[in-house]
Amino acid sequence: MPTETPRTDGALAGLARFCYQRRRLVLLAWIVGVIAIAFVGFTYGAASDNDYSGGESDSAKAQALVEKHFPDRQGDTLTLAIKADKGIDDPAARQKIEKVIADLDASPITGPVVSPYQDESLVTKDRRIARMTIPLTDKDLNKSEVKPLVEIVKNASGDGVTLGLGGDKAEKAETPPQGSAETVGIIAAAIILFIAFGSLVAMGLPIVTGLMAVLGGLALTKLVGHLVPSPDFTGLVAALIGLGVGIDYALFILTRYRDSLQEGDDPESATVKAITTAGHAVLFAGTTVVIALLGLIAMRQKMMTGVAVGASATVLVTMVAAVTLLPAFLGFAGHKINSLRLPRREGRRQRAGDVPASERRTLAERWADVVQRRPLVSALVAGAFLLAMAAPALSMRLSLPDASVQPRDRISYTSYEILSEGFGPGYGAPMIFATEVNSGSGDLRPVVDAVRSTEGIAYATPPQLSQDGQAAIFMAYPKTGFQAEETTELVHKLRDEVLPKAAGDGKVYLGGPNAGAIDFAEDTGSHLPLMITIVIAMSLLLLVVLVRSITIALQAAVMNLLSIGAAYGVLVAIVQWGWFGSALGFPTEMPITVWVPMIMFPLLFGLSMDYEVFLISRIREEYERTGDTRRAVSRGLARTAKVITAAAAIMIAVFMTAVLGPDVSVKQTGLGMAIAVLVDATIIRMVLVPAVMELCGKANWWMPGRRASKVTPTPPAGFEAQARV
Repeated sequence: MPTETPRTDGALAGLARFCYQRRRLVLLAWIVGVIAIAFVGFTYGAASDNDYSGGESDSAKAQALVEKHFPDRQGDTLTLAIKADKGIDDPAARQKIEKVIADLDASPITGPVVSPYQDESLVTKDRRIARMTIPLTDKDLNKSEVKPLVEIVKNASGDGVTLGLGGDKAEKAETPPQGSAETVGIIAAAIILFIAFGSLVAMGLPIVTGLMAVLGGLALTKLVGHLVPSPDFTGLVAALIGLGVGIDYALFILTRYRDSLQEGDDPESATVKAITTAGHAVLFAGTTVVIALLGLIAMRQKMMTGVAVGASATVLVTMVAAVTLLPAFLGFAGHKINSLRLPRREGRRQRAGDVPASERRTLAERWADVVQRRPLVSALVAGAFLLAMAAPALSMRLSLPDASVQPRDRISYTSYEILSEGFGPGYGAPMIFATEVNSGSGDLRPVVDAVRSTEGIAYATPPQLSQDGQAAIFMAYPKTGFQAEETTELVHKLRDEVLPKAAGDGKVYLGGPNAGAIDFAEDTGSHLPLMITIVIAMSLLLLVVLVRSITIALQAAVMNLLSIGAAYGVLVAIVQWGWFGSALGFPTEMPITVWVPMIMFPLLFGLSMDYEVFLISRIREEYERTGDTRRAVSRGLARTAKVITAAAAIMIAVFMTAVLGPDVSVKQTGLGMAIAVLVDATIIRMVLVPAVMELCGKANWWMPGRRASKVTPTPPAGFEAQARV
């Protein structure tokens, strides 16, 4: 924990002094190291693995049977959806459609296709809408290989013929890259830092430190993927969290460095002091984030384990950069850290210097006084407001995005729209029923009849026996779409009532994309309490070690849960209920993506602990100086308000850049995290913390086994000047 007189002989002090004195060597090592790991990581890194199946769920067992006994059904497929205003048999329409089919069939990545002109079951009765399945030859095709197929279909639409191309590979190929979104976040962070410091040099150091750390961290994530496979959104999540914490950690250390210079320290001493105080807190805060992320392993899902390890690797690199690369930069900057300042800011400082120290009270101090005069009312009002924000989370629905929630200008959505019109909305939510054939009990006809007669089923296919005679399958399509709550209820009804009765002594497994998403969501819900418990317990342990107080650690846990709950609630209102959703780039109302709340919790709990560490460690310093809790809270807020506000603004700017991107799940993640950080830096830190600490008084510092010591509540000389931000 930061103290008034930092140690100058500890490991951190020695590291800071070495990096300062050998700054050229340290900087060169970082540059060479980042370039090398970036080349290796981005060239030879592991491919993404988006498989969320597995385990003992019905969908996983159905998929296992299909993979084992139906090799002809392996691999990904695309679906060509066709709509002709005059019918597909119109000569002009037919010529266009057959040209597209021939071009798709000629592609080296597609297998043999069956034209709707060859199979009447692929065409609606009015002959206006048709479909065609396009098998892909390789399951590991990348976006660039599938993109030409997307372009063929997109360019052929027109003149009374509308074409769409559906399927997971088509959706990914059509989804544009994140593009300039991260650049927007970096520019926003630079502006915030320039406003906070008023110096181009001070602004640049956190940005450069954060960017170098994130580049190295992302490359390391790709390499770690060989040991722990991760999904394709891991890089985006790691970039968001890495940029946020990387810039923020450098910001905290740089602020302490500038304070030390103002107090008369030379640059080397200021660097050592900054690393042994703020740098110490950064290591604690970063460790908390890493532990919180690794809590995802408790979900026992391969996909989430990959995200946890990959994002943790990026955070670890940002921590190392903060305590090694930044001291080297400070060695180059020295007293020039405030160079290229805004003249008007200098004038303000000079005018502020004419005011007596006793009268220079910051806005944060005055605000803390207001809250502390009415602590119970402040705590109740803030708590009630946060609970009201969290209330919508009680109706949260989890699912995985499909074509129906994609932007309306995508041909994957066009495909969904055409197929829904011609074959029903349930065409995009096929149910696959599979069973093993043993002892002659493989007759699925009674099961097919029972499923077909179930309310909510549009139609079912005849059963099909595998070539080895050991398994049988059939498919059914619901009347409702992939995202509809009625479809989820139908899956449960089939599993719980229809199949056990119709199958008799046999066991029929219900799988398919929709059933798999349902199982994934339910498995997430069953393991979520364990993950939350582990994250809270480990974070509390670290915070107790840092601040040496059980009371404050428990306060932090409760407040963090309130801010996360509020973020969940607002996210549900915007994404699921549609409040202002279109203004934020969400094409339609949709359930929350299964993995979004799962990832948000450890990330936000860790980040909230960051702010708690920096605020409470300063409050603890002031309490040890004065023995007065009220003054300690007021001064602690005053000394951290500016830096925490700037850090939160940077986090919000970085996370909100995800909303500018194309992926609806990543948009949800960024929006939810931005909301949580905003709540945490305002309502939590500026209202609940001072109110609750005022109510607890001396009990704030309770620690079992520690004897109370009497502290003289008299600030040392020069305390007023040191308390200013």
